[in-house]
Amino acid sequence: MDFSASWLMASMLVSAVGGGFFLYGKKQSRLPQLLCGIALIAGSIFVPSIPWMFASAAVAIVAMVSALRMGA
Repeated sequence: MDFSASWLMASMLVSAVGGGFFLYGKKQSRLPQLLCGIALIAGSIFVPSIPWMFASAAVAIVAMVSALRMGA
């Protein structure tokens, strides 16, 4: 895994968004936001490249929005 400065900044950005979703989902008892937050935090740790990290974050957010539109 590459621990360059750009990877660390991208990981921190994705994790911060995930942390926000996680805290909101926990406080409001909203399962889609909670799961999306967990996915973003875990994805930023385990994905080794920046483009794949942003792609996995986009997939997680799209899945959360889709779940919310379906009434979850």
